[in-house]
Amino acid sequence: MAIIGGDGLMALKKGYLQLVAEANAEVETLSVEAAIGLAGAEDVVFVDLRDPRELEREGKMPGAFSCTRGMLEFWIDPESPYGKPIFTEQKRFVFFCAGGLRSALAAKTAQDMGLENVAHIEGGFGAWRKAGGPVEAPKPKA
Repeated sequence: MAIIGGDGLMALKKGYLQLVAEANAEVETLSVEAAIGLAGAEDVVFVDLRDPRELEREGKMPGAFSCTRGMLEFWIDPESPYGKPIFTEQKRFVFFCAGGLRSALAAKTAQDMGLENVAHIEGGFGAWRKAGGPVEAPKPKA
C-alpha cells in the first residue's frame, strides 16, 4: 500500500539522504588525502562503481577494479553465477563513485554481506581528481 502525501505524491519511509547518512554512520569514510595515500598499496583494492559512460567521460583511477553499482551484490557473492574472485581476497576494499553517495551505500552493502575491511572515499572520484590523485584521462573519441 502506497502512502500518499498531501501533495498527491507518494511519501517514502526513507529518502536517499537518510540512507546515505545511515551508511556513513556504519562504514569508514576516508578523506581523499587518506585514499590517495593508499594508492598502489598491494593490500588495497579500489572499486570504481561508476558506469561505463562516466568512465569514458571522466577518466579512471589507475588500477581500480570497475564494478558498476548495479552488479555489486552479484559480484561480491561467490555463490552467484556472476561472483568475482577479487572479492574473496583478504584485501581492503575502498569503494568510490563520482561524488560519494553511491559508494557509501555500496560500502555498507558490502559490509552487510560480510566483507570486513571496507571503506569509501568522501567526495568520490570528483574529490580524488580535484585533490591531484592519479587519473588515466579518457580516451579521445574517434
